[in-house]
Amino acid sequence: MNAERDLAPLAPSVVRALNDKLYEKRKVAALEIEKLVREFVAQNNTSQIKHVIQILSQEFALSQHPHSRKGGLIGLAACSIALGKDSGLYLKELIEPVLTCFNDADSRLRYYACEALYNIVKVARGSVLPHFNVLFDGLSKLAADPDPNVKSGSELLDRLLKDIVTESNQFDLVGFIPLLRERIYSNNQYARQFIISWILVLESVPDINLLDYLPEILDGLFQILGDNSKEIRKMCEVALGEFLKEIKKNPPSVKFAEMANILVIHCQAADDLIQLTAMCWMREFIQLAGRVMLPYSSGILTAVLPCLSYDDRKKNIKEVANVCNQSLMKLVIPEDDEMDEAKQVTAPPAEPASEEPVPEPEAASSGSLDASGDSSVSNTGVFPATSSERIQVTLNLDGIVQVLDCHLHDTSIGMMTRIAVLKWLYHLYIKTPRKMFRHTDSLFPILLRTLSDESDEVILKDLEVLAEIASSPAGQTEGHGPSEAADPRPSHVELHIPVRNSQLSASGTKGLECSPSTPTMNSYFYKFMINLLKRFSSERKLLETRGAFIIRQLCLLLNAENIFHSMADILLREEDLKFASTMVHTLNTILLTSSELFQLRNQLKDLRTPESRNLFCCLYRSWCHNPVTTVSLCFLTQNYKHAYDLIQKFGDLEVTVDFLTEVDKLVQLIECPIFTYLRLQLLDVKNNPYLIKALYGLLMLLPQSSAFQLLSHRLQCVPNPELMQSADGTRASAGSKRSAASNIDYTELLQHFDKVQHKHLEARHQRAGRAEQLERRGVL
Repeated sequence: MNAERDLAPLAPSVVRALNDKLYEKRKVAALEIEKLVREFVAQNNTSQIKHVIQILSQEFALSQHPHSRKGGLIGLAACSIALGKDSGLYLKELIEPVLTCFNDADSRLRYYACEALYNIVKVARGSVLPHFNVLFDGLSKLAADPDPNVKSGSELLDRLLKDIVTESNQFDLVGFIPLLRERIYSNNQYARQFIISWILVLESVPDINLLDYLPEILDGLFQILGDNSKEIRKMCEVALGEFLKEIKKNPPSVKFAEMANILVIHCQAADDLIQLTAMCWMREFIQLAGRVMLPYSSGILTAVLPCLSYDDRKKNIKEVANVCNQSLMKLVIPEDDEMDEAKQVTAPPAEPASEEPVPEPEAASSGSLDASGDSSVSNTGVFPATSSERIQVTLNLDGIVQVLDCHLHDTSIGMMTRIAVLKWLYHLYIKTPRKMFRHTDSLFPILLRTLSDESDEVILKDLEVLAEIASSPAGQTEGHGPSEAADPRPSHVELHIPVRNSQLSASGTKGLECSPSTPTMNSYFYKFMINLLKRFSSERKLLETRGAFIIRQLCLLLNAENIFHSMADILLREEDLKFASTMVHTLNTILLTSSELFQLRNQLKDLRTPESRNLFCCLYRSWCHNPVTTVSLCFLTQNYKHAYDLIQKFGDLEVTVDFLTEVDKLVQLIECPIFTYLRLQLLDVKNNPYLIKALYGLLMLLPQSSAFQLLSHRLQCVPNPELMQSADGTRASAGSKRSAASNIDYTELLQHFDKVQHKHLEARHQRAGRAEQLERRGVL
């Protein structure tokens, strides 16, 4: 028989038994084959050994007949047993046909293939390591096999292979990593379990340094961490925990930069465990790698900032994110503002982006990768193994500012995130002012809008940033400051202020000689004041609810005198007279009642210096928008005669209910501690006649109200009222001496008051006329 002749040296009886459907007969044939091969080994007849293996492989294991394939598998295992230590010479020929049967549709045949490979590997031991990848590939498929017997058999083979790898020092890790990187993205539960078990084994072998290749498998590990199986998640947690321990033990050998963006992606995961684990890794990376992480700051902030507003359900993530944020902020140093970008370009080039570990497409499309991952900055990603010098890195300020600006524009973010964003901006303006002022024009509008935030704490942080912008020496127009932002004149986004200088008389400029900018302020200060008033003008609710709070805090953060001087200067030219009156009333209330302005009140109270007199004149001209506040300013500055002269003019004004209400409030204010000195001066009737007359003037303006009674009772306490009859004869007393000493042209101030009131009267008539026209149109 040709078939029998072709299959020599196998006896015809052996061939028939290998093709038999009964396992026992195939087993008997395998024993005959084992005996035959042993003889060939003894004779050192390698050609015959190869021929037997070839016959078993081609004619049986790869046959179309299932029973023949089973016979071939048991025959190949018998050959391996007979070869013993020499089986390593024939492993490729023995293994390949068996692995082919791993894909057989018959589960029984897959089981026999697993059993055959187990026997082959058990004999060969360490000799199978050069073929590890093909074995691992086949095993990874059997690990997910639906048949429980096949799975059980593959687990036995898997344990055997792990023992061999563990006891060997010849494992080819470099050749294995590409296969591991490919298989780690499997979505099958059992395949994932198989992968994690192998990673744990390899990590435990002292001679195998898997940490070097962690960037290639880290993304896959985090994806496995989100598996539905608690057991797999736990195994993955353990594996990641072991890697993190190794990283802490030996940070100089860790490729931090290559894994930074992977962590950024998973710090934004919807799965809490993935997010918390990635955030913990990020915390350790920032603390261990230090400034190496700076080029990835924008991506890190994108991931970390939203977590700061988590509630107690995600308290752990929030706490770790907060540590990440604080640690990252500390990495920014003043030297980052002084680095010469031209020198940075000549730094050693980074590895091409294509060589970095690229996660699965879903990760790559998340849009969270740091913009700083360019070649210009990614060269700082690895600690030098032999050098302790600090690595020079470039702070990607543009990317950071873009992220911060984006979060400020997002109305859905939580309060703590907004506060953190503002803290970052403040920190950057402190540490890197020169570079930050390049972004001020784009940041300025959103910072102003943030003043309308519902949280006082957010507004406080926002004011700190704006105050730093307004006072930083880096914001001066000289040098590198942006010329457009530094222009102190109104622009299209500012208040409607007439540019015609002719509106101010030559004498009217006396109060504006002092510039609102001092050495502590820069060219942004005036722009800030203009835009703040514009915000108050367009958003009256903000002025009513937060106006006083904002201005008081600014007085603490900046120079109070400059704030009032500049606002008065701007309001002097404000076209919306109604707003100007409201704003002046607000500023006056703050000036008279706020504890933050104690020093400024004392400065104005005495008018001893040219600066204080100049400030008074500047305030006075704007305060004229509101007659009652003008009188209160005169009371504060002890200009009692001028206050009396003003009150005399009130008879020519249009007295409205609002006007009388303001007089009522002024009377209440006179009873406050701030005007204690004024009330005590009532005891000196001889030297303060105009104070008494001014107060009587207010009394005559008031209707019979509680304020009238209050002021009337106060004036009844003035001693020796008959002395007031000689007041006209005492004009050369302290009041007039004060006026002469102060060098203030009160006649000109009265003329200015008249002009302003005339403007207000015309404006009211115009408003009334427009209202009447609208009413007539409605009637028609």
